[in-house]
Amino acid sequence: MTIKAALRRDRSTGRATRVKAQGKFLFANGKKLYLRGVTYGTFRPQPDGTMFPPPEVVEADFRGMIEARVNSIRTYTVPPAWLLDLAVSFGLYVLVGIPWEQHVRFLDDRKTRKGIERTIRDAVDSCGAHPAVLAYLVGNEIPAPIVRWHGRRRIEAWLRRLYQVAKREDPGALVAYVNYPTTEYLDLSFTDFVCFNVYLETPERLQAYLARLQNLAGEKPLVMTEIGLDSRRNGLERQAEVLEWQIREVFAEGCAGVFVFAWTDEWHRGGYDIEDWDFGLMNRDRNAKPALAAVAGAFAEVPFPAMRLWPRVSVVVCSYNGARTIGDTFEALQHVEYPNFEVILVDDGSKDATAAIGLEFGVRVISTENRGLSNARNTGYEAATGEIVAYVDDDAYPEVHWLHYLAHRFMQRDWAGVGGPNLPPAGDGMIAECVANSPGGPVHVLVSDIEAEHIPGCNMAFRKAALEGTGGFDPRFRTAGDDVDICWRLLNSGAHIGFHAGAMVWHHRRNSVRTYWKQQRGYGRAEALLERKWPERYNAPGHLSWAGRLYGRGLTTALTRAPGRIYQGHAGSALFQSVYQPAPGTLASLPQMPEWYMAVLGLAAITALGAIWLPLLAAGPLLLIALGAPLGQASLDAARATFSERRGVRAWPRHLLTGLLRVMQPIARLSGRIEYGLTPWRRRGRGLALPFAITESAWREEWQSIEARTQTLASALKQQEAAWRPGGDFDAWDFEVRGGMLSSARLLSSVEEHGGGRQLVLFRAWPEISNFALGLIGATSGLALAAGFDGAWAAAAVLALIAGAITLRSIWEAALAMGAVKVTIAEYQEAAQ
Repeated sequence: MTIKAALRRDRSTGRATRVKAQGKFLFANGKKLYLRGVTYGTFRPQPDGTMFPPPEVVEADFRGMIEARVNSIRTYTVPPAWLLDLAVSFGLYVLVGIPWEQHVRFLDDRKTRKGIERTIRDAVDSCGAHPAVLAYLVGNEIPAPIVRWHGRRRIEAWLRRLYQVAKREDPGALVAYVNYPTTEYLDLSFTDFVCFNVYLETPERLQAYLARLQNLAGEKPLVMTEIGLDSRRNGLERQAEVLEWQIREVFAEGCAGVFVFAWTDEWHRGGYDIEDWDFGLMNRDRNAKPALAAVAGAFAEVPFPAMRLWPRVSVVVCSYNGARTIGDTFEALQHVEYPNFEVILVDDGSKDATAAIGLEFGVRVISTENRGLSNARNTGYEAATGEIVAYVDDDAYPEVHWLHYLAHRFMQRDWAGVGGPNLPPAGDGMIAECVANSPGGPVHVLVSDIEAEHIPGCNMAFRKAALEGTGGFDPRFRTAGDDVDICWRLLNSGAHIGFHAGAMVWHHRRNSVRTYWKQQRGYGRAEALLERKWPERYNAPGHLSWAGRLYGRGLTTALTRAPGRIYQGHAGSALFQSVYQPAPGTLASLPQMPEWYMAVLGLAAITALGAIWLPLLAAGPLLLIALGAPLGQASLDAARATFSERRGVRAWPRHLLTGLLRVMQPIARLSGRIEYGLTPWRRRGRGLALPFAITESAWREEWQSIEARTQTLASALKQQEAAWRPGGDFDAWDFEVRGGMLSSARLLSSVEEHGGGRQLVLFRAWPEISNFALGLIGATSGLALAAGFDGAWAAAAVLALIAGAITLRSIWEAALAMGAVKVTIAEYQEAAQ
């Protein structure tokens, strides 16, 4: 029976024979597959042209690989059928490299391009969907000077073309390209998994770079297709030592696999045997080096050593009427391989079978009346016996090594919390897949490759002591916002929050438009609650700006996003060439804000006034632009969305629905915000004062530092829920208190030192009407005058009323802000006495 016939028979009987990429890892026959690989070749050609040793030598090599716990090989040339058959007999997967003329200016010649495409097509066809094939590599380390010559975009488009050629020939196969640090900036997000060759010889540098690569890989598996060390220059024992920790570090950082370069010192390149490099685990006479035993030992303990002492973890699942999906959560937790954990279900007054399902799975069930999510989380950590408390939502389920990766990150540093990615599982239906590609989902915010500003509640873990130290979750957050609040409180206390890309959970997205709308409205209400507690983190319109970068699917891309800048070094000589993407500016970000739709309504009102004064119809084009900006963003991002089982024309219904959801989402958020008072005209703080500058002072008998004074003032502002923000390093004031979107007040404090620790603390405050407000007043007043001169008295009257209303509102907001400042100063004066 031929290989192709056998493969068809396997498919017909329902047995999976192909490796698949699912989330951050690879799977074969429904089981997680960690690639424990070695590179094989390139070898001196045989007399018949074969690029591999004779079959008896290959068979002996494969037998040695199996003894060393190797389960996959990477070739740099297309293997013959007999080698693939041998690989199957030994249970080895083959990562097939397809060589072509990548060292020359291949894009400048059409004949060369067509020849490369034919090479890819023939290589894939020659393998015949063989079950030994792990994946096809359509390129390997295109030299940086060639990439620089052709340009980044042309190379990316070319590699996408080769990917498509391979996929058309074998749709069920995995296809990838092998990149390296010097062309790290290439966007290869279309490949099925991410491959990198990396040679770093210190654990700290390798760990840091692996974390960076994981974030570049996003939701896809990361495979290190070459690591190694030359024993000729570094010594046999040093090679063994480095390879062992390299392998352990690769798997500890959540990679799906690693290939050690190389199985043997034999290396033939460019028509010559390379004699002065010895990267092999075996020498040229097939005698084992010490590195072989070291690699075998590391491969035997993937992803972590079995004898490692792990901290106890309490997994807490909080649920209210989660019976529909919570069974998947408990089923997955039964397969988690962590050696020391418990599972606690906090049933928050459910009216369905949630508690019964928990009892059926044998988890510890705590039933309470319905008190909201934060109270449920608090009940969970208070009952926990573990030193780490890991939360997973009732519509999510973890990957088998989820707790290992979380605990590993905790053990590296005194992190107060650690989170990981949450990815949508396949098979939830078209709407759920479109929701996954729409904004408003749970995303993580990173300030570095392993340090987070925010980790979403569906996949977060904290030290129990850290939760106790902050008083736990704030009960005011009943359905959402609790995760943001706890992260901010921990960060404000000086703690740090970590992130591990391997600590992955599958998280079901909403599977109907109605539930997605309801969810986004709920998030809008949570944002309103967060703004009341953390006004200093929100701007005047009510929009939150993160300090870190958001990661996850469905994020909105600014229409005017500046192109990233690539650090190339002098004449392209840098070894590590990264792309630096600047954050979008304020103007580019405006259409992404829910409040943008309120500006659209304002322009629509002005355009409508054109019915009584024709010149106002000139606002019509502005209205069209204002409407077109979010629609254009939604269309662009929807077109870029990726769907697991639909491509091309068949995916257009999904693209269209995704575009609709992207238009709906900010409107839903805005409605939730407005319902709970998060509006541009919101009032915050207590008191009302004349909007004029004031000077005050407070006498102190005890000396107080600048830091303590500003902290006292900030606490007073926070207690009255004023909307404020601290001054920056270049500001000549200490605090700005917003009365609304149009006006604010600024507060400056200073001190006279009078000896013996006595101080006279000085305060100066003054109102500030924003340039935005002055511009609106000027524009509407000017239009009113113009309408009057034109004899359009009705329009002039309406515009004058608008200008007057904006002026009065600006004064009112200044008075509110000055009132909040006066209350703050008065409280300070009282406390100083």
